[in-house]
Amino acid sequence: MRFRAKIVDLACLNHFSRIVNTIAKLAKTCILRLTVCKLYFILSDKVANGGASMWCELSQGNFFDEFQMEGAAAEHNEIYLELVPENLSRALKTAQNAKAVKIKLTNKHCPCLRVAVELPSLSSSSRIVTHDIPVGVIPRRMWNDFREPSVPDFDVSIYLPVLKTMKSVVERMKNLSNFIVIEANLNGEMNLKIETDLVSVTTHFKDLGNPPWASEDGCPSSAQGRDLESMTEACIDIKKLLQLLAGQQVNPTKALCNIVHKRVVHFILLHEEVSLQYFIPAVA
Repeated sequence: MRFRAKIVDLACLNHFSRIVNTIAKLAKTCILRLTVCKLYFILSDKVANGGASMWCELSQGNFFDEFQMEGAAAEHNEIYLELVPENLSRALKTAQNAKAVKIKLTNKHCPCLRVAVELPSLSSSSRIVTHDIPVGVIPRRMWNDFREPSVPDFDVSIYLPVLKTMKSVVERMKNLSNFIVIEANLNGEMNLKIETDLVSVTTHFKDLGNPPWASEDGCPSSAQGRDLESMTEACIDIKKLLQLLAGQQVNPTKALCNIVHKRVVHFILLHEEVSLQYFIPAVA
């Protein structure tokens, strides 16, 4: 099993750092899956147990100048590593003006991702700062636990309002309640609501638009037959929603959410070659 990669372009490096920062805000530990073409950051807390789950996918060719990997076996050419994303985020913070960053899987005393940051220097010799980030290697028999989650058969899919606006609304609501109800319909309307014994607050968004979806067989999804005005809702943990809104540095060009009535809210943030999916289960 081998992995080594190099980023030279500063814009690519900063973009990659922002993605890792986002992951660090959403997950204390996660799985880094490496394939020949892509990297994935995966958090698979079981939604059934009330945990949020995450799937972030990026094409390595859009970030790395060099990227070489050999997986566990020729027919399974992938590597799965468990790591603390905050450690990777800290290592990349030292690389803001770096000439280059090299990342390599090593195994001296224990498996590590070695991040070597080449910093500009006034002298002819370069300065290199090295970070060794401990990782756990996930055995082949457990890989199936970290497959891409299927898009749930949702009742409503809707584009999100400007995320900064949504974040400031949710931040204010967090002081009043631990839970927030997200409701939306197929007419481009979405409401954020909190209700307690003392107060009821609702923020309305209109004209957001609904994405066109087709199911696996090419037919319109089950949401298509619904009454346009009928609201679908889910009550979720407000802290988990704020984690996503406050933590995201993906700066998506497209952001949407799918709601399965009273079961789960599935957020999708898209930015060119990066997609981030985040699932928050509903509370009863």
